[in-house]
Amino acid sequence: MKVAVIGIGSNSVRMLIAEVVNGDIRRIRREREGTRLFAGLDANHNLSRDAMDKSVAAVKAMAQSARQDGCDELRLFATSATRDAANQAAFCARLLAETGLELEICSGEKEAALSFLGATEDGESGVIDIGGGSTEIVVGQGANIRCAFSCQMGAVRLSGLTPIRDHGDLPAVETMAAQILEERLREHPALTLPAAWRGTGGTFTTLAAIVKGIRWTERTYMHGTVLTLTDVERVGRELADMTIEERKALPGLQPNRADIVVHGICILLACMRRLGIGEITVSEYGNLDGYVKYTWL
Repeated sequence: MKVAVIGIGSNSVRMLIAEVVNGDIRRIRREREGTRLFAGLDANHNLSRDAMDKSVAAVKAMAQSARQDGCDELRLFATSATRDAANQAAFCARLLAETGLELEICSGEKEAALSFLGATEDGESGVIDIGGGSTEIVVGQGANIRCAFSCQMGAVRLSGLTPIRDHGDLPAVETMAAQILEERLREHPALTLPAAWRGTGGTFTTLAAIVKGIRWTERTYMHGTVLTLTDVERVGRELADMTIEERKALPGLQPNRADIVVHGICILLACMRRLGIGEITVSEYGNLDGYVKYTWL
């Protein structure tokens, strides 16, 4: 059976097309369109018409592509920005009318679980998924998830709250992220932390590409990259001292992440220090892959 899943994130709309055969997943193709939906939330938490237009257009094009590829089933879900939107019902109605797809709005806990299912296999591990509007943290083994929660901190969200002009601004943003994380951890006082951690999302693939000196499009070579705390600190400091245009010129950095990537790195630094993580392994797979596992396996 050939399936497709489209995820509306806070920073981009992404699609995975895969074949599910005898309990195995064969990934066929991925698509991504940067839409920055979270930036379209106003003071009343309503998505702007322009923000919805961009995401609806991206979903419509991807759905058409999936149908042309002969997908037997097609699903659509959304995460942080849509979860926060006061006018999410209007957004759902537009998507249904223009794409024929019903939108599932994932809770923070389900989003975290999907990221874990996508990024891990059988061993015990933790997963950090840094998105545009939120960051998910999960601990478990295989399909047994012991703890899964979402933090209201993402690269786009924090970039709208506190600017980073140079490396001198890094501690303030990292402290903000650490405080948000600490509030959520108080809800899980008995949580035991694993030795192994995986990271998924654009912050991690960007760091992997820069550390390895490869282009951001070479995703196959990013998967499995081990990032140390020293690596993350060094790259964060270097990028913070660059202008946006200088960052865009880096082969390892996707241009439309240039203005938010350092905020994502600050979130990662806060997580690594608080959770005692000395190194973390980059996963190319995430909540789209987890959605396929959750739905069709």
